[in-house]
Amino acid sequence: MNAPVTATKLHDCRDAFAATLEKLAANDETIVAVCNDSVGSSKLGGFKSRFPDRLVNVGIAEQNMVGVGAGLANGGRLPFVCGASPFLTGRALEQIKADIAYSNANVKLVGISSGMAYGELGPTHHSIEDFAWTRALPNLPVIAPCDRIETAAAVEWAAGYDGPCFLRLSRVGVPDLLPADHKFELGKANRLREGSDVTLIANGTLTHRMMKAAEILGSQGISARVLNMATVRPIDEEAIVAAARETGAIVTAEEHTIFGGLGSAVAEVIVEHAPVPMKRLGVPGIFAPTGSAEFLLDEFGMRPASIAEAALAVIKRK
Repeated sequence: MNAPVTATKLHDCRDAFAATLEKLAANDETIVAVCNDSVGSSKLGGFKSRFPDRLVNVGIAEQNMVGVGAGLANGGRLPFVCGASPFLTGRALEQIKADIAYSNANVKLVGISSGMAYGELGPTHHSIEDFAWTRALPNLPVIAPCDRIETAAAVEWAAGYDGPCFLRLSRVGVPDLLPADHKFELGKANRLREGSDVTLIANGTLTHRMMKAAEILGSQGISARVLNMATVRPIDEEAIVAAARETGAIVTAEEHTIFGGLGSAVAEVIVEHAPVPMKRLGVPGIFAPTGSAEFLLDEFGMRPASIAEAALAVIKRK
């Protein structure tokens, strides 16, 4: 679909997460929420009010939080373990590896305020390594929805999936991109725009910027395909290979370091199956400084016009 991206209302995907979790919990008494003193930032206030006995707040103790989640799963509960992504994935990575992934525990990890959403709080609060850390682990699907519609669909999918997963959510507002009846499919990319000259691939907060970049390219006579790659693991190899063979050039963008994340996952597929010119946009292997998330994305070459320029440069290498 090639509908233009206009200046529409921006939505916080955490709201969609919280509303969906409450709806599911109303019909499933096994659903519990576990958090690290993050009831507010995880938008769990409504859940706490409706299901006070099904919210476990462990305090600022992320390793314990993951362990508690694993224990609840072993006891027959369906835990959604929620916390700021830099602390959930960084502080508790060993517990995620051993208690969740290795044990294949039915725990849904929810990394809140991922990427550079905490902006002014700086490198300690930026979560620009979480794709790399989590996608290296077996048994752990890694998902970054692009809008509130996909967020709600992914939460519904996660509740019905028998096994662990990691949902990466931002607090930065994004427009609606997907149809209201969208159903999430693990490992399947969504083709948001048709194109034959270059493919733009992103997820999370970058997908709508890719759509705007595609419009800029279209005004210059360049046909750009846009793929929303919400699932980082397992990656949609079929869609990536088709994009490489049919458009001949690829640009990825992510709110993450360029090492080990979405761009790396795409590059792994390209180099093995269909080598074409490619450019990875993201944080270039440094600690991102302080500043709003929007400012930092722009500074790291991911404003729509800059993405369009990168695409033009890649096309010249074909």
